[in-house]
Amino acid sequence: MSKPMKEMIVSAYQSRLGETEEALIVSLRGVKAEGTEAIRNKMREGSVEVTVVKNSLARKAFEGTALSALSPVLKGQNAVVFGDKSIIEIARDIIELIKTNPEIELKGALLEGELFEGEEGVTRLSKMPTLKEAQGNTVSLVLGPGRKLAGIIKAIEEKLEKGEEIAKVG
Repeated sequence: MSKPMKEMIVSAYQSRLGETEEALIVSLRGVKAEGTEAIRNKMREGSVEVTVVKNSLARKAFEGTALSALSPVLKGQNAVVFGDKSIIEIARDIIELIKTNPEIELKGALLEGELFEGEEGVTRLSKMPTLKEAQGNTVSLVLGPGRKLAGIIKAIEEKLEKGEEIAKVG
């Protein structure tokens, strides 16, 4: 492949990935054409792209970006999976797709600069809460005791409005 052609491909990767800081690397080797198309269609539904890459050119495209941390897993045939969804959600979707396409190999994923390597790493990542889920859990933790405290304050307020005394504790 000529140098101008390689530069064009690197530029295309960079353009396609844009400012992406989270991605997943999979191998689709052994997945039949219809399976690959089904995977791409399923991912597209969630505004997620699946891009088959040439490793050496992908490494070059990743240089100086957060995605450079994915370089160690770029061996063999690979595709980069990235998009508008959280990488955790993408990992969950890919793991779900493995049920009907067991040939998919999980190579690694990148979340906030941390590389989750191999099947074990990507599976561990998929079990983490997304940012929205974590925020919801935090709100629930705060609201539980907060509601109880609000109930106590309301009871005290009602007693005081009726002119009743509040007993001191301790």
